[in-house]
Amino acid sequence: MSGRLILVRHGQSLANVERRLDTKPPGAELTDLGREQARHFARARRDSPGLLLHSPARRAAQTAQEISAECAVLPSEADAIYEVQAGQLENRSDDEAIAVFNRTYQRWLEGELDVSMPGGESGRDVLDRYLPVLTGLRLRYLDDDDWTGDIVVVSHGAAIRLAGATLAGVDASFVLDHHLANTEAVILVPITDGRWSCVQWGTRTPPFYPEPDVHPVEDALRAADPMG
Repeated sequence: MSGRLILVRHGQSLANVERRLDTKPPGAELTDLGREQARHFARARRDSPGLLLHSPARRAAQTAQEISAECAVLPSEADAIYEVQAGQLENRSDDEAIAVFNRTYQRWLEGELDVSMPGGESGRDVLDRYLPVLTGLRLRYLDDDDWTGDIVVVSHGAAIRLAGATLAGVDASFVLDHHLANTEAVILVPITDGRWSCVQWGTRTPPFYPEPDVHPVEDALRAADPMG
């Protein structure tokens, strides 16, 4: 097995600046800073990715386009890797909506996957559509001894964190305390028996110790961008 799965959050979007829960594709465009973040991500890589995918959201597609321009790898769309669907919270930026979103998300990471966002997805819904895409990439590419490149998947913070934690067994309190900034990534490496190892989470590397005192809702309410 060779190559890594790099789940990178899109660059800064207009909705991020406005603190909106923008989850339904196509959604908002990138800001100028978001485009530069994507270019910087591409330039910081040693090698071009072997495969570059993105969600159907406009901000993810634009991020992939900027990466593509730097790396000369054509991007492709993967339908099922869009953001957690917020339902009735969609496009809201008020404290109540942000608190409900993050409180529900916390319950997912603590094992209550069947709880749903109001009028939106449950954690199980998200994993049921998202994980098969990653498993398919592993089976088709990363488990092939002749495959040598990384696979870069441009997706969304909440979905990436839930999927990464599930696949690699990262502690829930660590995940809740470590959001992904724009163009930060969770990097997974396939290991034996179909398992994955997380070798990077944003700016952090293993070990990913449990956090003793996490306050995800309060942190989100104070954050300039509550979605990552």
